[in-house]
Amino acid sequence: MTLENAVRVFAGIMIFVSVALTIWVHPSFYWFTLFIGANLIQSAFTGFCPAANILGKFGFK
Repeated sequence: MTLENAVRVFAGIMIFVSVALTIWVHPSFYWFTLFIGANLIQSAFTGFCPAANILGKFGFK
């Protein structure tokens, strides 16, 4: 799997987790979902993605 695809999978999983936490744990977890979305937007403009850096250290290329 390429690094770009791994980042997409990771972002999708994190969104599913944050929505599940919002539904089943506490409504304030929607802030987590908003943070993920904001991070995706900033990475599109700046080219800096913390998730890509971390996944790159795990061997994704």
